[in-house]
This record gives sequence, C-alpha cells and structure tokens, in this order.
Amino acid sequence: MTPHLIVTDLDRTLLNADHGLDDITIETFQALERQGHSLAIASGRHYQDIREVRRQLGVNAHIISANGAHLHGPDDQLIHEILVPRDIVRAVLDMDVPKEVRINLYTSDRWLIDAPEPKLLAFHESTGFTYDVVDMAGVDGQQVGKVLFIGDPGLLKAIETRIRAHFEDRTHITYSLENSLEVMEREASKGKMLNRLAAQLDIPVSRTVAFGDNLNDTDMLQNAGRAFAMGNAHPELLTRAPDAELIRAHTEAGVAVKLRELFAL
Repeated sequence: MTPHLIVTDLDRTLLNADHGLDDITIETFQALERQGHSLAIASGRHYQDIREVRRQLGVNAHIISANGAHLHGPDDQLIHEILVPRDIVRAVLDMDVPKEVRINLYTSDRWLIDAPEPKLLAFHESTGFTYDVVDMAGVDGQQVGKVLFIGDPGLLKAIETRIRAHFEDRTHITYSLENSLEVMEREASKGKMLNRLAAQLDIPVSRTVAFGDNLNDTDMLQNAGRAFAMGNAHPELLTRAPDAELIRAHTEAGVAVKLRELFAL
C-alpha cells in the first residue's frame, strides 16, 4: 500500500475517557506500521509524556510536542525545535496573574509549575509524568517550548488579551482545552511541524492524514491531505477547518475505527 503519514492528537482524540489507549487503538496502529505507513503523535503535552504513550502503542512514531515546538524521531533524537524567546517568557512570567491561575512552563526536559495542582495529574496518570513546583521568579526563561496558563476561561481571556497586545506578531497563542491557554513561538504549530515532517519523509501532503479535537489542532487539520475532527470536537474547530470530516468521538475509539476503514484493516 502507498505509504501515508498519519498524525494524531492525544487528549480527547486518540486517548479514551480514562486518558488511556483502547485495545483496538493499539492493534490498529501496530497494523498500520506493518503496512509501511509513517506515524506521528502531535500533542500539546510534553515530549517525555508523549513518549510513554508511544511506548504503550508499541510503534515507531515521530513525536510533535508542545503544540509544534519540538519534533523528535522514533529514535528519540531531536530533529527540530522552535523555542519561545527568552524575553517573551520573562515578560509573561512577570505579568500580574490571578492567584487562581496556574502558570506552567514546558522546557526541553521538565514540566514546571508555580504551585501544586493535583487535579492536573489525572491527565498524566497513565504515563506517570509529573511537574516540578518552582518559584517562577527564579526561572531564566531559556529552553522553553511552551508557556501554559490553566484556570477559569474568563481569567484566561484577559491574560490572552494582554499577551497579544505586546507580542501578537511574535507568538502563536491557542487553547488545547477551554481552561488551557497556550503560548508558543510564532512559527511553532502542529500544522507547520506536520509539513516539515512530511517533507523530511518525502511524503506529499496529499498523503497525510490528521485527527484532532480542539483549537490547537486547527492548522494541522487545515494542512493535512485528509482531516478528521472527533465527534466531541470543539464547535469552533469545525468552523475553522470546514473540510474536516466529523467522525466518532474519542470515547468510541473514533480514530481507530476511521483508520481501519481508510486502510482496509
């Protein structure tokens, strides 16, 4: 079969309601690899977190992490990264942020947070990935792939407005969940990294397949040759990526079901 590049988001896309992998999903991805297709996981999560999901899938997949800030190969080698400029990181950390909002940084090798937030760890229970609590005033702002604010959507909107006022032309700002505001360097996105990976693998964009559910998946679905939005997708994603086909929800193993149909598994 002609090789394709298959790229999928994780949370509320590939993962089930328990943030884990269904058996049909594991079986499907291993079958696709045997057919000779290239696989990639593209998520807002940290690389180390995604790497554990890849291990559970049991496939050799590329990893696009922190919403396109980093691209790693199946051998764990860093292929490309786009870091948030240090001056932007420090300016954002110096902002007056409501105490109810958690400030997170994804560096090249760590997840840093400004205060404990045990509820966040439920998303990462299946991988064991966890944060380090630090005083953000002492962070130098280097090697940061993503700045993440987690809190009430109304509070996040105000923070977004302030960041855009100062750094609109130097940042890529999006949401992975309603309560998760994510700030990357302007050229860091899942869609741009999908294009880079396809070119590296010498696979035309027309033979790329992408799955997503939220606003941080927008340009990935816009750029892919075949795009699929989950049945549980954010309504605005369908407006921004109108060519994406709506499929079953993540709770119904929608990605695996559609892939089995596409590739006659």
